[in-house]
Amino acid sequence: MTERTCFTYKGIPLPTMGYSEESLSYMENEFQLLDDDVVTVSYPKSGTNWMLEILGLIWHDGDPSWVQSVLMFDRSPWIETDDGLNIALNYPPPRFLTTHLPFQLFPKSFLHSKCKIIYVMRNPKDVLVSHYHFAKFFQPLEEPGTMEEFVEKFLNGNVIFGSWFDHVKGWMKMKNRPNVFFISYEELHQDLRGSVKRICYFLGKELDSHQLDEVVKYASFQIMKDNKMSNFSQIPEEYMNHKKGKFMRKGKSRAEEKWHGCL
Repeated sequence: MTERTCFTYKGIPLPTMGYSEESLSYMENEFQLLDDDVVTVSYPKSGTNWMLEILGLIWHDGDPSWVQSVLMFDRSPWIETDDGLNIALNYPPPRFLTTHLPFQLFPKSFLHSKCKIIYVMRNPKDVLVSHYHFAKFFQPLEEPGTMEEFVEKFLNGNVIFGSWFDHVKGWMKMKNRPNVFFISYEELHQDLRGSVKRICYFLGKELDSHQLDEVVKYASFQIMKDNKMSNFSQIPEEYMNHKKGKFMRKGKSRAEEKWHGCL
C-alpha cells in the first residue's frame, strides 16, 4: 500500500479517501452508542452488506420497501467514515450502524452501553479472494497485483483494516457478552431461514412464518444483486470503476467453488 491510497491510524491501514484521523478519533473517544443501537461489525468482504439487507428486512417485517428505496449507506452508515459518522450523528433512534473497525478502535462508549453488536465472520480464504477482486475496481485502493502477491499482503495484514486474524481474535474476546451475537457467512448460506430466526431472537423481534419467508426471499443473492439501493451500482465512479467489476460478484462460499491453487 502507498501513502497516496492509504494512511495508518494506530497501526491499522485505512483508505485516504473518505477517512480522516479527526473522524476516527471522535468516533473512538466521543461517539456515544445508544442502548437501542444495532451495530453490524465485520472484517471487509465477510458478508456485511448481506447482513444489512437482512436486518433492514427484519425490522420492517419482511417488507422490502425500505431496503429498495433507501441507499444502504444511509440505512446503516459506516461510522468510521467521514460521511457515515455525520449521518450517524443525525440518525434518529433506533439506529442501524456499521463498521469494519477492529475492537481496539471501536467507540469506547460500547463498554457502558446495551447496544446490540452483530459480528459477521467468514472463511478467511473466501475473504481473501473477494477482497482481491474488490481491490481491482475500488478506486481508493492501489492495484492488488497478482494473487500470489496479494496472499502475502493479506497474511501479513498489509491490507485495509489490517489483519483478519487480529480482527476476529479481538472481537472474539467479547463473545460472552449478552449484547454480542456472532454468526458466520457460511451459516447464512447453509440455513438462511434458521439464521434469520436466531437474529430475530437476539434482537427481541418476533416475525410470523410469512414475514420470515419474505425476509428470506428478499435477502436472496439474486434479488439483492438487482437492488440498486444495495448492489453499490449507485456509488460514484470516483470510488468504484464499475467497468472493471461488480460489487456483488458470486455470493458463494468456498464449499461451492473451486480454489485457485495458490493457497
